[in-house]
Amino acid sequence: MRSREMRSYWALALCLAMVAGSLFVLSSCSKPQEELPVISAPIAPPPAPAAEESEAAESAAVEEESESAATEEQEAVIEVSYGEEIEVTDYLVEGKTTIVDFFSEFCPPCVALAPKLHELAESSEDINLVMVNINRPDVEGIDFESPVARQFELSGIPHLQVYGPDGALEAEGDAAMDMVEKMLP
Repeated sequence: MRSREMRSYWALALCLAMVAGSLFVLSSCSKPQEELPVISAPIAPPPAPAAEESEAAESAAVEEESESAATEEQEAVIEVSYGEEIEVTDYLVEGKTTIVDFFSEFCPPCVALAPKLHELAESSEDINLVMVNINRPDVEGIDFESPVARQFELSGIPHLQVYGPDGALEAEGDAAMDMVEKMLP
C-alpha cells in the first residue's frame, strides 16, 4: 500500500476509536455536559397536579409521606421526592437500617439496581429502602438540575446512603454501594 493510503486508513481508524470512546463515556450515568436523548422510561412519574392545586398537593403529599415514614408499620420500600428537596431523616425508621437510593428512571444502572434493592428490603425485616427519584415530573433524561439533586450535590447516580438502626449515616457513595452489595442475597 502507498503511504498516502496508509495515512488515510490510520486516520479512519483513529476517528472510529474516538467515536467508540465517546459513546462509552456518554453511556454512563454521570452528569452530562449537554442534554442527552431519552433511552427509556420504565418507571412513570405521577401526573403533575393542576397549577392552582400544585403547591397545596405537594405540601399535603410531603406531610403524608413524613407521617407514614415515622411509623413502624411502614412499607419496606417507599419512593419519594420527584425532584423536590427532602429531609432524609423524615424517612428513617428507628431500629432499622435505611438504604437511601438516589435514582432516575432514565439511568440504566439505576433501573438495573432497583429490583435487587427491592428484593433486599422485602426479604429483610430490618431493612428500610427509600427510593429518591431525582427527576421532576416534566423533565425527561437524568435531571441533575432538580432541587434534590442540587441539595445532595449529585453528579452521578445511582448514589446510595446507608443509615444505621440508630439513625446515624454509616456510609455514602461508593462505600455505601460496597456495604449494600455485601447485604444482597
